[in-house]
Amino acid sequence: MSVFNRDEDDGLSRGAKAIVALPDRGGGTGRDADARLEEAAGLAAAIGVDVIEKLAFRLRDPKPATLFGSGQVEAIATARRMADAELVIIDGALTPIQQRNLEKALDAKVIDRTGLILEIFGERAATAEGRLQVELAHLDYQAGRLVRSWTHLERQRGGFGFLGGPGETQIEADRRLIRDRMAKLRRELEHVTRTRGLHRARRQRAPWPIIALVGYTNAGKSTLFNRMTGATVMAEDLLFATLDPTMRQISLPGIDKAILSDTVGFVSDLPTQLVAAFRATLEEVTAADFIIHVRDISHPDSEAQAADVAAVLEEIGINGGEGGVPVFEAWNKIDALPPEEVERVQAEAARREDVVAISALSGAGVDSLARTIASRLTAGSRRYSLLVDPADGSAIAWLHAHGEVLSQELQDDRLAIEVKLSEPDWARFQAR
Repeated sequence: MSVFNRDEDDGLSRGAKAIVALPDRGGGTGRDADARLEEAAGLAAAIGVDVIEKLAFRLRDPKPATLFGSGQVEAIATARRMADAELVIIDGALTPIQQRNLEKALDAKVIDRTGLILEIFGERAATAEGRLQVELAHLDYQAGRLVRSWTHLERQRGGFGFLGGPGETQIEADRRLIRDRMAKLRRELEHVTRTRGLHRARRQRAPWPIIALVGYTNAGKSTLFNRMTGATVMAEDLLFATLDPTMRQISLPGIDKAILSDTVGFVSDLPTQLVAAFRATLEEVTAADFIIHVRDISHPDSEAQAADVAAVLEEIGINGGEGGVPVFEAWNKIDALPPEEVERVQAEAARREDVVAISALSGAGVDSLARTIASRLTAGSRRYSLLVDPADGSAIAWLHAHGEVLSQELQDDRLAIEVKLSEPDWARFQAR
């Protein structure tokens, strides 16, 4: 069910008009206010909301009742009336009381950044696990907002009605219903997670390295995924175009088979409910042998976005340090840079050992990225002497596909093979 299938008396629909208000607290976030407003407008566009006006207000003394000062609230109300907007998006976190008071003062529906992101996830989640995770996150968020109805509990999929429903009807939430529903969701999610864990363990025993694409939302991960795999995963100029992990088989120079995984994009101020709910999904990243951090190098906030991704990776136990999962950066969208900037970026990437500059859209640099991944996956190879049954053709073929066979000769009834293998591949060979 779409988030825009509304009650007849509710005027909101896809294409609904909105204004965005940014509470700018300053404090050295590393982000430009204009870029933050553009991102908020992009989040709104991801669910078909048409942002008419974007406003930033400096907050020196946040108000407990409304977050903004009285003059700022009046400015937002005036902008909403001038734009004839039905929705006001606050690009920050609101308490339930602040949300309620702002709705009264602005005479419009109000959602905060958390509600907006949850709405997008609710509409986009396609797998059973994704839907369970989103609904659980939604209930956790919505539990304190007593002004909403709980009719969404009957929905099977889609958004969760932050933008619609009965609005200010003051329907009292049934807390026992919420607790019971959350407990049921957790049980179902545990079952799905266990099943996926078994699949992941089976993949780890398989003789193929796993490569995970991570990055800020709309950095071009799915475009790169499609470029490297020939797949047709949804890849649009849209925030959160990909929510559910997708895996495909690829070949790399010297590596016959590898698994490439496309993951959900990260975003600044990701709702804590979603960080917790999607931890299981992000575990796919922790199981990878190699991580490619795809960055939109043409974005003005590229550095701040990279810091957000690094923070989430660290939160799930990945720091890229010695002994951990190696993290490599693909500086994407060089095609969106001016020619002189392309030269500068490519020169800077060439000076670093952990970066390749690419355009997933045009394919520039992607072959170089593939060679780099292959060389990193085979780095640190050691020499092993093996005795293999000559009839075990699959083992012999595996060694040729994943290692550098230095010599092989028949000794009595066994085949003596000298081969160079990486430690992960040696472990996979032993697991066979």
